[in-house]
Amino acid sequence: MKIRSVIRATGSYLPERIMTNADLENVVDTSDEWIRQRSGIKERRIAGENEKTSDLAVNAARAALDRAGMKASEIDGIIVATTTPDQTFPSVAVSVQKTLDIPVCTAFDVQAVCSGFVYALSIADNFIKAGQLKRILVIGAEKMSAILNWEDRTTCVLFGDGAGALILEAQTGEGTSGIISSHLYADGRLKDLLYTDGGPGTTGQSGHIVMHGREVFKHAVNLMAQVVEEALETNGLTAADVEWLVPHQANIRIIEATAKKLKLPMDKVIVTVERHGNTSAASIPLAFDEAVRDGRIKPGQTVLFEAMGGGLTWAASLVRI
Repeated sequence: MKIRSVIRATGSYLPERIMTNADLENVVDTSDEWIRQRSGIKERRIAGENEKTSDLAVNAARAALDRAGMKASEIDGIIVATTTPDQTFPSVAVSVQKTLDIPVCTAFDVQAVCSGFVYALSIADNFIKAGQLKRILVIGAEKMSAILNWEDRTTCVLFGDGAGALILEAQTGEGTSGIISSHLYADGRLKDLLYTDGGPGTTGQSGHIVMHGREVFKHAVNLMAQVVEEALETNGLTAADVEWLVPHQANIRIIEATAKKLKLPMDKVIVTVERHGNTSAASIPLAFDEAVRDGRIKPGQTVLFEAMGGGLTWAASLVRI
């Protein structure tokens, strides 16, 4: 009997502290106008000093469990996409497991930077379709503020902290909802366009984000458009068949350029970048949860996730809610 991976519920969490562009003017040589013109960002959330990535992930997971009306003990898999783990090891996923008191299960992290959530979703989908797991918490959680150089105005103004989660559940029998297909790519030849200048195996420190913005912009628009077109063509669909595009929230100019390349009107695109900034692997699940909660995304609709991140990695998932 065919098994489908269906999204049972979503959840998200944003830290309390809001850092506006005006606040950043007191930190680095920048201005509200400069930031908004180049990125569309007006504000972002910043985690507290003692607030860990796993804390963000746990809060998002709890919201998803509450919305699903499920007990944590019903979960048999946890996959966390993150670039900013609490520690080199163990994984954020096992910290989530411990805090939520989830029994022995499959739990691990995925590192594909901003594409991480789509990578994690694809892995979870394959576990379920293979009949190995039944209910998986898929989480994107990031404390990007911890790896920013607050003297680099080209990067520190772009990023924020947060977490988004969903519960992917196995279903059998008749039905059209579920993960339709996922498409994952990487090209290590482009790894020096977006990276951190440190790590456990080199400097012994996490390092700070370094980005060659113009090159990243060019590749982001082309690669995300390509992977979206592939997802549609693979399933015999066109952009007109998609109710909502939920892109990685990196930059409003990238989002608009990608939508234009796909001939998708912006009123079919979920945009949260102006309030969240770039939350890396958390950005898609944060935006998705918001649109589910406010009623824009409804059961029966077709939704497309797409992202590009350091590596370079890029990915897309086509989902019927």
